[in-house]
Amino acid sequence: MHIELVTETYPPDVNGVALTVQALEQGLRGLGHRVALIRTEQAEESLQARADLMLVDGAPIPRYPGLRFGLPAGRRLLARWREQRPDAIYVATEGPLGWSALRAARQLGIPVATGFHTRFDDYVGRYGAGFLAPWVFAWLRRFHNRGQATLVPTLELQQQLHDQGFKHVQRLGRAVDTRQFHPGWRDAALRASWNLADDDLAILCVGRLAPEKNLGLLLRAFRALQAQRPRARLVFVGDGPARAELQAANPDAIFCGIQRGDELARHFASADLFVFPSLSETFGNVTLEAMSSGLATVAFDYGATREHLRDGEHGAAVPFGDEQAFIDATLRIGTQASLFRMGEAARGAVQHLHPDEVARAFARLLHALAEIKQAA
Repeated sequence: MHIELVTETYPPDVNGVALTVQALEQGLRGLGHRVALIRTEQAEESLQARADLMLVDGAPIPRYPGLRFGLPAGRRLLARWREQRPDAIYVATEGPLGWSALRAARQLGIPVATGFHTRFDDYVGRYGAGFLAPWVFAWLRRFHNRGQATLVPTLELQQQLHDQGFKHVQRLGRAVDTRQFHPGWRDAALRASWNLADDDLAILCVGRLAPEKNLGLLLRAFRALQAQRPRARLVFVGDGPARAELQAANPDAIFCGIQRGDELARHFASADLFVFPSLSETFGNVTLEAMSSGLATVAFDYGATREHLRDGEHGAAVPFGDEQAFIDATLRIGTQASLFRMGEAARGAVQHLHPDEVARAFARLLHALAEIKQAA
């Protein structure tokens, strides 16, 4: 198949959308499909023109330093797809570039699937504009209903969106590279740089340091645990608009900045407990990365946690939004002698989540859309 992927974020951007799109692209190529990527040009980027890559001008996203949204590109897309018509298109983001791709695909009669990756309706509330949430959700629904399928990572989200008027919602599961995220990356020297001995406790949080990640709850949970285990350290991997304030208010926490590839795997494996307080994820890839790295995990019971983490065996799956239960679970799991065994069990639970299987399922789904379009 000839498949074109449209996105307004892509590595080296560090976020779930960028990494998911990259994994899908690599998986499709590995299966022998003809794949092209249409994405926003990144800052100071200089690449030679290629048939399998189309770059679109962008503009900065407010309060998201380093990220850009793609500007409209309808005429370029129409010309491109008239000259070399793809069998199917996948649109991963809902910005101006994504809208351009949807309109062009509809005009040319090319089947298109969209990806529901980000709860922008939740984000606006966490940035002080909750009154916009219903409008933002309606805008998301209108966008996704213009495609032939809306892809989501969990059965829970599939049912929620279906009940709220989204059409043709289909689940496409997520995977984790268990060879990359592996306990073997544990590094005593890195732990020593955190001022931790072998039997001390490192609490890890990986993700964007921003209001939508609910980091205030993480800090309250950590302080409760620290009262029981005074040598415990809180380690942040990531960056974002809340970093300066967090760092000033918590001088004993460790801020490692953005980590990628082997360094990210090393940070995961060198911790002891992963604590993820976010309530705004569509999935939460970092949960699978932590489990694959052999970490017991505390997270709210939705998204990746609902799909893959068994409460009491791999850590704690906390009732959604119950902050006191989250603090209690962090304290309970973080003081258990069985913490290491929970991490081993967590890794075992995600061993079957192969990226190749997700790529095959994605290709089958797009092939089915193309066949339906041809038969119509």
